[in-house]
Amino acid sequence: MAQPSSKKTPSVYLYIPNIIGYFRIIINFIAFAVCYSNRVLFAILYFFSFFCDGLDGWFARKFNQASTFGAVLDMTWLSFLDVAWVGYYKPLVSNVQVHPLPEGKTSHKDVKDTGNWLLKLYYGHRPFMAFCCVASEVLYIILFLFADEKSTSLLNVCGNLLKQSPLTVFVFISTLVGWALKQVINVIQMKSAADACVVFDLKRGK
Repeated sequence: MAQPSSKKTPSVYLYIPNIIGYFRIIINFIAFAVCYSNRVLFAILYFFSFFCDGLDGWFARKFNQASTFGAVLDMTWLSFLDVAWVGYYKPLVSNVQVHPLPEGKTSHKDVKDTGNWLLKLYYGHRPFMAFCCVASEVLYIILFLFADEKSTSLLNVCGNLLKQSPLTVFVFISTLVGWALKQVINVIQMKSAADACVVFDLKRGK
């Protein structure tokens, strides 16, 4: 008779990617707590938290620790950060995000059945996805660092950035392009999610 395995499975709460997620939450709370008093420290902490967002995915794949709880934790925290950006700094444009799970899919990154080429490019080519994601976060940080405390106009901040050194202007334009692409992709994904919901309702009504 086979003996039961003595190897214990760790609690989902203690999966390495989820522990990284908890760590990110703590870092971001600290970052937003000092965002007015120390902008540079805020930028460093926030970007490190963003880096950890990619790190937890790597650990999830490496140790086979992907979980629904981890996905929900990640999506919920991303939504909170969007609200925090707007709440703490009004000139900053929030990031439109949606991570649908179409019927029969286990991940919002499974887009092989979609007919949209941009969505396939985004999820099928990691360098392109990395560019869009990094550009979006760096753009937020740049706008925050270069903002004039006396002005609440996003256009004024952008205008001021265009008067900086050529390198700064290049980084600003590059991140703006990446941010714009990511917003278009997010809107496409939001429309796909809406279509999936409608199809599901139609099937359920039959």
